[in-house]
Amino acid sequence: MKDKPLATDGALGRLVGAQARVDWRERVRAFTGACVGILLTAVVCRWLGSAGQPATWLVAPLGASAVLVFALPASPLAQPWAVVGGNTVSAIVGVICAAHIGDPTLAAAVAVALAIALMFALRCLHPPGGAAALLAVLTHATRPEFALFPVLTNSLLLVLSGVLYNRLTGRSYPHVPPAAPVVPAGAARFSDADLDAALAYYHQELELSRSDLEALLHRAELAAFQRTLADLHCADIMTPEPWSVEFGTPLGEAWALMQEQRIKALPVVDRARRIVGIVTVSDFLRGAYPQQIDGLGERVLAFVRASGSSHSGKPEVVGQIMTRNVRVASAQRHAIELVPLFSQGGHHHIPIIDAEKRLVGILTQTDFVKALYRAVQPAAAG
Repeated sequence: MKDKPLATDGALGRLVGAQARVDWRERVRAFTGACVGILLTAVVCRWLGSAGQPATWLVAPLGASAVLVFALPASPLAQPWAVVGGNTVSAIVGVICAAHIGDPTLAAAVAVALAIALMFALRCLHPPGGAAALLAVLTHATRPEFALFPVLTNSLLLVLSGVLYNRLTGRSYPHVPPAAPVVPAGAARFSDADLDAALAYYHQELELSRSDLEALLHRAELAAFQRTLADLHCADIMTPEPWSVEFGTPLGEAWALMQEQRIKALPVVDRARRIVGIVTVSDFLRGAYPQQIDGLGERVLAFVRASGSSHSGKPEVVGQIMTRNVRVASAQRHAIELVPLFSQGGHHHIPIIDAEKRLVGILTQTDFVKALYRAVQPAAAG
């Protein structure tokens, strides 16, 4: 169960900030990983320290690095180069400032400022790096070796632990951005330029990389799209009170109705408006022998024209050419369930019936396209 975010209204809320929604499994995974990573790093570096290295074998900023590596492995600030490069470069800066600036107060300020500037320049921004620079000044570590051991060694071992532990527990580290959902051309409501403009608005480093943010936004948009469709029933998007014919409707009358209304299918109903079949343009063309393309129009007209004979071998009414096996759907059925019928089943028209199995509407591919278009529109546009 996820924790609810703390309220962020008012001055106190802005100071506290929003509580991250992290479930208990992820919390256990994070603090267990930090314990394992620091333990392995400490054991190895303590052994190296006892083998003739300086007495300081573990630096405090590594604890902050562990928070990022194990609790936020997807953050750009937690990636291997950020950890190793950020801590090491900052330590070098701290050593130089400690050795050449006599006033420790000034040295501390300059060290942290220069460390941040270099981390930005070298693309290895890592918050604990500022602490590494400050630590070198406060402990007056003026030997260049301090940046190699313990800082560089600590960082390398922690990153190695992070790689092994995160992968064993199902996390990508170094982080590989997830593939963004495939969005059809023109369907996405924001472009790369829009995303760049939004990022430029903040003028600051974010915890998410650009690719992660893009994938997140696309997935949120896809989830909203699916949620919108999931709430739609056939009755919401169907064409109500569709044109229909009866079994005994003459072919010419049915054909004229389809031409006049520019429709391609007519449900065939009984006197109680219950479905008994459906007649489509294809049914008419099959009856008119469409194998011969030449003169097809004349053949159709001849086919639908009444013969005037009581013993004609030619079909005269809709019931003689209609498709009897009709796929119907309830008006209260979720529209999303019919997608496979349109996309894979070859259906173009699905009659919609009510609880008493009477015809109340028809659902076409056009109706679905309109529903999809409305679903991808911003809520404010409705």
